[in-house]
Amino acid sequence: METITTDVLVAGAGPAGLTAASLLARLGVDALTLTKYGTANSPRAHITNQRAVEVMRDLGIEDRVQARALPHHLMGKQVFATSFAGRELSRMMTWGTGDDRIGEYRAASPSEMCNAPQHVLEPIMLERARELGADIRLHHEVVSVVQDADGVTARVRPRDGSPEFAVRSRYAIGCDGARTVVGRDGGFEFEGESGKGNAITVWIEADLTRYTAHRSGALFVTVTPGSRDLVSVWTCIEPWTEWSTIFIRPGMVPNDLDESAVIESVRAAIGDDSVDVTIKHISPWEFNHVVATGYRRGRLFLAGDAAHRHPPANGLGSNTSIQDTYNLVWKLALVLRGRAGDSLLDSYDAERQPVGRQVVDRANQSVDDMLAWFAPLGLRPDMTPDEVEARLDALFGPDGPEDRAGLLAGLDLMNEQFNAHGVELGQQYRSTAVADDGSPEPTPERDAVLHFEPSTRPGSPLPHAWLVVANDDVSTLDLCAYDRFTLLVGADGGRWIEAAAEVSGEIGVEIVAVPVSLGLDVNDVYGHWIRRRDVDDDGCVLVRPDRIVAWRSAGPVDEPATVLRSVMAGLLAVDDASSPTAESGTP
Repeated sequence: METITTDVLVAGAGPAGLTAASLLARLGVDALTLTKYGTANSPRAHITNQRAVEVMRDLGIEDRVQARALPHHLMGKQVFATSFAGRELSRMMTWGTGDDRIGEYRAASPSEMCNAPQHVLEPIMLERARELGADIRLHHEVVSVVQDADGVTARVRPRDGSPEFAVRSRYAIGCDGARTVVGRDGGFEFEGESGKGNAITVWIEADLTRYTAHRSGALFVTVTPGSRDLVSVWTCIEPWTEWSTIFIRPGMVPNDLDESAVIESVRAAIGDDSVDVTIKHISPWEFNHVVATGYRRGRLFLAGDAAHRHPPANGLGSNTSIQDTYNLVWKLALVLRGRAGDSLLDSYDAERQPVGRQVVDRANQSVDDMLAWFAPLGLRPDMTPDEVEARLDALFGPDGPEDRAGLLAGLDLMNEQFNAHGVELGQQYRSTAVADDGSPEPTPERDAVLHFEPSTRPGSPLPHAWLVVANDDVSTLDLCAYDRFTLLVGADGGRWIEAAAEVSGEIGVEIVAVPVSLGLDVNDVYGHWIRRRDVDDDGCVLVRPDRIVAWRSAGPVDEPATVLRSVMAGLLAVDDASSPTAESGTP
């Protein structure tokens, strides 16, 4: 059997795998990405939050994605109705588009969230990965994975009938989904519950412009008594003619995938038989509440759905997957080059596993929270049309104030699903790859689920602030790069600039110092960064390649090079005797 050698094997080419492939290629790491299938054959995940779009920005494809996605300003009006043509029951502004939230979203990031269906997003990501030189082989199934002290051996089966071959790598990343081979063969353990409920997703062509253009949103929810499927959630794929629709079955009632039966449910949810309907794809799936207890075992790592599985509530799935490998790849590159100790890779598990658990818990909680809106509605599957009208007349009439109050309370609770900015952006890392500066952990002033509070406390995402460079608007995030550390200093940061150059030359890891202040070449002309940096003009903020604050100094120190050298040694685990060397070669 032929054996291919490489430094990193990536199993799977969904959002997590394609992010990894792009970043590895851009960093010059020898890597091979294999996936059993091609790119996504249906919309699947779609909500793309600001953190994920920031990764696209770093990869140079933000504009490509936004050009093909449903833009942020069209995502907002989420309608709840008996059908598209039926009575509207409630409406809420979602994804930060409401007047009370839009400022927060704009201030938090240079990137707008969007609705980018997976079958649109993945080809763009694949194209970019190949532009960067990534070796990605579609329709190649990783059948088994075995690791030893020196590396990982994977057996690969081409799906065109070609002979099987082996891949020998130093590390492997399992981005291979819920049926992960890397997770199975690597002995990873999982906690939680699988199979909590059944659902189907139906990809539909139906021109619903007359019912949606005036109340445009990423999602439209129907509650249709008399239909076999009481509740459906419609995601807008192409305004307003293409939809990805979830029909939720009670408990573990088996999915009926017969197209004629599905069409009945689709037509009932539309409520207008004159609309032409075409079914493009039907996908069954289960509700899960599962997360890997650890994301690293030796030379194997899990990312994306291989590590965390949950309902689509909150729109966190592909976003979390992209951020998983954005966290991991720069660390792998430094270890492979002998610039960091192997234990730096433990920080991937320490940082991302708690995020995965939080996301799984939040998504499942959001599904449960929707019951608070459904309960006062009082609609049942067995109701006749006359009974539905009578119930709604009562709900919206003089006798319904208590139930109407219940509906509004349910909408407020659903804000924690559809306006959860704190969950989307506010992840705080605690690991050896973050150097504690001794500052107390901040106490949130507002609901931490709903609101994101930027901070330069180590472990936080670098706060966004608009700056001006040569007459161009530039974000603080744009000052950083994935192949280096960045030291942001103020107007009095000359000694930190000298320290960065000295330490960078010694350790072989680039640290670029960037002076940022009012009136400098990087001009904080608005004063936004000065107000958000939490350090003085003679202090500094050290930023990791993944735009996470690694450390900060509030002001000057006696020997800045000595201090920075010590900080970097701790972050990179350079005293770790088990660190591979740059000369150790492929296994």
